[in-house]
Amino acid sequence: MSRARTPVTDSLAATDDIGWAVRLLAATPTHEHRDPDLLRRWARAADAFGAALAPVECTARTVEREGGLELGLLARYTSRPPTVELFTDTLALAERVVDARGWRDWYPPGSVRAAALAHEAVHVHLHHGPAKAALKRALGHSALRLGRLRVPGHVAGAEEVAAHAYARTVCGLGRSPLLLTAALAAETGDTQPPARPARREN
Repeated sequence: MSRARTPVTDSLAATDDIGWAVRLLAATPTHEHRDPDLLRRWARAADAFGAALAPVECTARTVEREGGLELGLLARYTSRPPTVELFTDTLALAERVVDARGWRDWYPPGSVRAAALAHEAVHVHLHHGPAKAALKRALGHSALRLGRLRVPGHVAGAEEVAAHAYARTVCGLGRSPLLLTAALAAETGDTQPPARPARREN
């Protein structure tokens, strides 16, 4: 496939990784009217948290299947039983999009699949261990304050930002998978926000 665009001129690539993380948070329910500066602070904190995570081993079983394009997903983690689903049709389209947009330096051959696995490994890690509480502390959002007592609050979408940052880092990608997610949405004509969190069954 010809290289139709380059990273220098691509309109999607003009938005940096934090910018896409902010868009993801802004498109997440409960954040519709949040201060953009607050969303940017959360995006930076979640990105930094994910990038700093030590390598995580995925203990869930991995299965490959078709049907990701209909769901709008590259991969999905389900917890009962712990399983990571990789959607081969979406992975194949992602590889074609990378070539078409001239992003191969950012996403080397095979890295999309590796990044999808790494991303879901973080969801497994956060679902079953103390890291979820650590992410809440890193975000600095308070659900409740009573004098000096502060209860860290949940920030919807932050886990997704952290997982993308982790995948970018451990897979040595030039850009976050969030950018590729946006390109896939543009390719498929998805009318939903291009960087929305993956739907996950618990």
